[in-house]
Amino acid sequence: MIRTPVCELLGITHPVFLGGMASASAAKLTAAVSEAGGLGAVGATPMSAQEVKSTCAAIREATEKPFALNYLIFRLQEEGLAAGLAERPGVMAFAWCRREVALKPYFDRAHDAGSKVMFMAGRVDEARRAADAGADVIVAQGSEGGGHVGWMASLALLPMVVDAVAPLPVLAAGGIADGRGLAAALCLGAQGVLMGTRFLATEESPLPQAFKDVIVRSDGHDTVLTEIPDIASGQVWPGAMARAWRNRFIERWAGREWDLRQNRAEAFAAVQEARGHGDPQEASILIGQDAGLIRAVVPAAEVVRRVVEEAEEILSERLPGLVHTPHAGERPAPAEGPGPGERPVTPE
Repeated sequence: MIRTPVCELLGITHPVFLGGMASASAAKLTAAVSEAGGLGAVGATPMSAQEVKSTCAAIREATEKPFALNYLIFRLQEEGLAAGLAERPGVMAFAWCRREVALKPYFDRAHDAGSKVMFMAGRVDEARRAADAGADVIVAQGSEGGGHVGWMASLALLPMVVDAVAPLPVLAAGGIADGRGLAAALCLGAQGVLMGTRFLATEESPLPQAFKDVIVRSDGHDTVLTEIPDIASGQVWPGAMARAWRNRFIERWAGREWDLRQNRAEAFAAVQEARGHGDPQEASILIGQDAGLIRAVVPAAEVVRRVVEEAEEILSERLPGLVHTPHAGERPAPAEGPGPGERPVTPE
């Protein structure tokens, strides 16, 4: 069984985390991930105090295991945050803080409530700022992920963040949907993975079935980084783009963002109506490139189990077979050329 130090820190069994997606938050999905041994999360930013309280009660009715409440600092409302702190969840997760806003006061309040603090960062300097402010766990989010992301891909960002905030535990997010992603993240220094799109295509996800079908049919190439969903909603995120499925809604306004700003209210009302009707072509569907790895809608517990089992098989069976240990007295084969970063030596 894969068990990293972050599992001990947070009291969970498997290093598999649910992203705190406000548009897809549901007590049922959160509880299912936590009950399966991962860490479920709720995107609590838009919730009223009563909604936070009732959602936490529903989660605790379904599982006794830890879960997280996720808050976007740039959109925080004190009433909702205070309600979340009063619930004393295992983890208070934060993300997207404007640079002029201090992180430490939020982290201190979470610690005072008895919660661990997790912070998602898409840049190394953001990760370091959160570490200095007292975060317990850092999430390095690559641009492959769905929803709001930064500009650097996970393969480069993750080890850079690991090096920058060591010895703090780091999770990988963005473009991960199976055990290969978990194994790769562990090899790059992460202690676990946080997944969004993969959990959107589960039986417990609150997304309309037609939206889940979009994920299953996607090849991952049909997503795009765009400002269109945010222009339509009137929400400007600090330093973020939105990765969305390229449907008729996106295509209609691509290259006409100036016009969308003039017709924002009408366009957003149409998007909301499409979501209510389950129309994937006219709604805003934020999914990651890893949709191309998702083949079916399955229970959330099955996702956790498959991810962990596949990663275990890779790490224990496949990777060790690639390493040759010389026998006693055996000399390593001479290198056939210059090593990485070396220049060939030419005779004078």
